[in-house]
Amino acid sequence: MSVLITYGSLAVFFALVIWILHVAGRQDDTFTDYAVGGRAFGAVYQASSFLNTWWPGTIFIGFAGLSAASGVVGFYALSYSLLTVLVMYGMSRRVWVWGSRFGLRTQSDLFALRFDSRHIRTVVAVIGIVSGFPWLVLGLQAMGVVLDRLSFGHISYNAAVLAGIVVLAVRQVWTIRMGMRGVVITDLFQGAVAYLGGILLIIALLVWLVVERGASFDALPDEYFTIPGAADGGPGPFYLFSLVFSGALGGWCWPGIFVRLYTANGVRSLKRSAFLGTPVSFLFYGLLTVMAMLAATMPAVRADPEGVWFTTAEAAMGAVGLAFAGVIVFAATMGYTDGTIQSSGAQFANDIVGNYARLSDRRMVLVAKLGMVVYVLVAAVVATVKLPALYTLAVLSYQGIIQLAVPQFLGIFWRRGNKYGAFAGMLVGFGLAIVLEAAWPTSLPWAGGLTSGIVALAVNLVIYVACAYLIPAGERDRQRVGGLFHSIWAPREPSAATVPQP
Repeated sequence: MSVLITYGSLAVFFALVIWILHVAGRQDDTFTDYAVGGRAFGAVYQASSFLNTWWPGTIFIGFAGLSAASGVVGFYALSYSLLTVLVMYGMSRRVWVWGSRFGLRTQSDLFALRFDSRHIRTVVAVIGIVSGFPWLVLGLQAMGVVLDRLSFGHISYNAAVLAGIVVLAVRQVWTIRMGMRGVVITDLFQGAVAYLGGILLIIALLVWLVVERGASFDALPDEYFTIPGAADGGPGPFYLFSLVFSGALGGWCWPGIFVRLYTANGVRSLKRSAFLGTPVSFLFYGLLTVMAMLAATMPAVRADPEGVWFTTAEAAMGAVGLAFAGVIVFAATMGYTDGTIQSSGAQFANDIVGNYARLSDRRMVLVAKLGMVVYVLVAAVVATVKLPALYTLAVLSYQGIIQLAVPQFLGIFWRRGNKYGAFAGMLVGFGLAIVLEAAWPTSLPWAGGLTSGIVALAVNLVIYVACAYLIPAGERDRQRVGGLFHSIWAPREPSAATVPQP
């Protein structure tokens, strides 16, 4: 009976998602519509779309587990998440105006436009696709964890992982068919379930922990209220700064998140979505962290911190609570997975294949769909194999992806800078991050606890700025970039800037 409740709830939720897609189903006429949903969505859709990509299902497992095991350090994710929303507010006008005026479809298109280079488009796309792959695999595996916990031991872990992969793979049929439009439309429903429903469940669990169990922060050890630093062999005084800074900048380096800036119907919608998303993020993650810390007073949670979400829900409400918790994680996992797969397919078609061969809109959509099919199949195969280094690769990929931040943000806000600095900075920074992370995982003791990505980012920045001053721009390039920046605030008018084509 318990399994019927838990699995039945997942089945009902999944059926509703498919029904929404079926009702909203339509074929886009152009590749631009397929890649960015026709730039047609308002603030509520945009806020839901951002949240459903930013807070994946692993938040309820990995990050809640960190708070249950280590205490207040878990709040670092809230800090950088709120800063990320501020970054979105600041960059929204430039990215959206350039996207709309010059027909940009991917993050790589922005780089190609700003630096007048076809080849930089491919480099950025490859970095994004490769960096996102470990996280996609972890997302598929997280679905297996959900089905495993909801089975009450009736199926093996391996069978649960395989079943979770199959379920998410079936969902991708509509992602491949409908493109970004289908992703954004379902994000509204999935986001409401995951974060608004999540907030309600967290509040209920907090009440149960405090009223029924008498949970209190006083029962937690003192180390739960300290942050990692240099004392007692900690990672170093700058470690927490590295986590927050790289998180705030790195969030908009992921292609699956960046493309959401193009799907809005205007700058106003993007800025309003920032105001809508901020309080939801604050309440959701803040309450989740507090709940996880209070739940750490339970012996079962101390024994398995990463299971805090499911353990607490089951203890408080039995099978019904566990079912609700499972549906919430499922909804969050689907949103992140859908966005990652769709953006990767669009980049494969637009920035790799389409960058060197002229393709019609119809063929571009076909290539994107084929790219998504291959990406999903490869990720599904890898997800069924227990790779001990997968999480390490995921962490490493974050140190690598933030190397896009220097040319991306300086390219948007600073008129100086050229393709030589962008190329050299990204490639040197990406390679250096890999070398440093392999030699000193977690943090660099000789750099005060800075992470490999931050040290590599500093080198990246020096290279970019040095090239900006040492390799002066020609008159044509100065006029092109000047027109590009002028277009941000000027009425729509002809510009010398164009996106390099094959």
